[in-house]
Amino acid sequence: MGEAWVQDAEEPGPLPKPSLQAQPSPLVPLKKPVTIRCLGPPGVDVYRLEKLRTGEYMDQAIHVIPAMRTDDAGRYRCSYQNGTLWSPPSEQLELIATGVFSKPSLSAQPSPAVSSGGDVTLQCQSQYGFDQFALHKEGDTGPYKGPERWYRADFPIVTVTAAHSGTYRCYSYSSGSPYLWSAPSNPLELVVTGTSVTSGRLPKKPPSSITEFPEASRKLNISLRNKVSTTKPSRNITVFPDGSGTPAGLAHQNYTKGNLVRICLGAVILILLVGLLAEDWHSRRKPPMRWVRAVHRPLPPLPQTQKSRGCQDGGRPDGQKHGCHHQNPKA
Repeated sequence: MGEAWVQDAEEPGPLPKPSLQAQPSPLVPLKKPVTIRCLGPPGVDVYRLEKLRTGEYMDQAIHVIPAMRTDDAGRYRCSYQNGTLWSPPSEQLELIATGVFSKPSLSAQPSPAVSSGGDVTLQCQSQYGFDQFALHKEGDTGPYKGPERWYRADFPIVTVTAAHSGTYRCYSYSSGSPYLWSAPSNPLELVVTGTSVTSGRLPKKPPSSITEFPEASRKLNISLRNKVSTTKPSRNITVFPDGSGTPAGLAHQNYTKGNLVRICLGAVILILLVGLLAEDWHSRRKPPMRWVRAVHRPLPPLPQTQKSRGCQDGGRPDGQKHGCHHQNPKA
């Protein structure tokens, strides 16, 4: 039993999965350099870098592309071998060639300056019939891909925070060539401001004749009582100002005027709501002309690229180690 335990302890466990990176970025402009690097644990015997759906692979950890071409774009993955064991493959890396088509336009609705907690929509629009769009924020690892929609994509940002501020660019491309993107749009700076709350005092309500009248009538009543107390001490005289009427009459008049104002305001608001509902109903019945026109707009042609005579990675075509192969890897 002891000998069997020693043999089991000496058997190697599963190898950890490597990681695959593109430096400086997986979004590579045409004719610009990029380096693909596979990272594994120390002491790896052999690395293998694959380009999926082509059957090409290279037995090396680092692959340098001096000038990006459309043929270099695609999905990559890597693995490594220690002894007789192969590691699990890495996560797939999407290497994207940008600048293949002309740039779209990027705008912010309603404004690129938005208060914290508000909502904003970044809108990417192209003059060609692309059905895919992507939004990229400077400093983030990857782009945000938009929904399938002709000519335009909306990227809503709900409940904006300070983390959403920054520089944004968008790209357009076709679902038929998912790794060939347009040039980036002009940068859009999204500015998130603090909540603007005014702390001014509410205006004081002007004194009305109803609230002032009892005090004035009381003073007049007292003064007249003092004047007539010598002749007729038992008579109480109350004098109202000219044209003021009684307190009950004034209250009734002001209450009637207030009701009339409220009824007029309610009627105006009701008319506005009916107009908005009618306009929305009318706009929904209009046919989506943008979708009809989208079918007739062609995609721009792809740029002409020259096929390289040697291997893509610059290795030896004789199939030796660290060279370029055109067969499926043997796991």
